[in-house]
Amino acid sequence: MSQEQSTSTETDVPAEQPPLLNIANALTVLRLVLVPVFIAIFLAGAVGDLTGTVGYSLTALGVFALAAATDKLDGSIARARGLVTNFGKLADPIADKALVIAALVLLSWSTVLPWWVTIVIIVRELGITLLRFVMVRRAVMAASQGGKIKAVFQFAFIMVLLVPWGQMVPGGVADVLHLAGWALALIAVAITVVTGLDYVVSAVRISRSTQQERQAPTADSASAAEEDSLHAGHELDDVCSSLERAPEQELR
Repeated sequence: MSQEQSTSTETDVPAEQPPLLNIANALTVLRLVLVPVFIAIFLAGAVGDLTGTVGYSLTALGVFALAAATDKLDGSIARARGLVTNFGKLADPIADKALVIAALVLLSWSTVLPWWVTIVIIVRELGITLLRFVMVRRAVMAASQGGKIKAVFQFAFIMVLLVPWGQMVPGGVADVLHLAGWALALIAVAITVVTGLDYVVSAVRISRSTQQERQAPTADSASAAEEDSLHAGHELDDVCSSLERAPEQELR
């Protein structure tokens, strides 16, 4: 068998798909499992006292931080080791949204975070997730750099607000740390809204581009038909002109 034939045969063999059970997907599943664990610990510390005890609060913070860390690890490992699967593509954003939404709702329920912040972020996250599912037939809307920065600020302000500063440090220091958490929250909200609008604009552009591509063959066919018609008309005019110039004897 020649080298060319061997290369052709190897090319025709479909690439082996990564196994569903791999370390990247395991980390994603771990993040999903940690969401109810985080909720249970937070609520256990909130029984009888909305601020919770220091032990419960710090444990909930540790679980949240561990889950947030897996968000970075699973994607990096999947890309580095070629372990990207359809399950991972679907489960990863679901796990991210579940973790963030759970933390926001609990912080608002415990009066640490205003409900309007939680509602704005939840509407954006669920709306963009739905938009991605709608657009998947036309194009894959990958996470933008702004979206990644948004996630960092969301995780940061949530972790700062999860800490019971008032029970751990003097009042003045606690107030400063709460203000720092609030500043991070406002920045996160701003980035969340801006990146959400950016996704919407990108979706509109993709839709228009796809529509133009679908209409292009029809337009090309119509243009070709018009050119053929004009060409035929010119040929008919040439024939008529030739007949008019021909001597009368030749026409008889």
